[in-house]
Amino acid sequence: MEAYKLRQWVNQVSEEWFDKPFLDEVVMNNRLRTTGGRYLPRVRRIELNPKYLTELGEKEFEGIIKHELCHYHLHIEGKGYQHRDPSFRALLKKTDSPRFCTPLPSKEMRDIHEYRCERCEVVFKRQRRVNTQKYRCGKCKGKLKKIK
Repeated sequence: MEAYKLRQWVNQVSEEWFDKPFLDEVVMNNRLRTTGGRYLPRVRRIELNPKYLTELGEKEFEGIIKHELCHYHLHIEGKGYQHRDPSFRALLKKTDSPRFCTPLPSKEMRDIHEYRCERCEVVFKRQRRVNTQKYRCGKCKGKLKKIK
């Protein structure tokens, strides 16, 4: 998506849900891996993950835009704009913005390795393989056994 259209879209969402214009910078950032977007208060820039637009569609992406605009507008007003702040949570509710973004389908297809402790039977899920000769259960120090 070109920068002008993205800026226009973010401004439209801002006017519609917050009754305030979006005056700063918004960019797509391909390097974001674990999040749909982020707000950088120091430079007042919103960065959005384009994979969410292509994989989950415009509705989910608009939710991410609203979430980041909550950070943006609260920061400009000098109110608490972090996830733990009550003012942030109240604005999320008011604007019907998601608190967390949906995991990407391409991320879910990764192989998951499962290990079970032989002593306390706790199951551990890992993206990388674990050397069961070297590592033990973090709960009881029992031996790990690969189950999947």
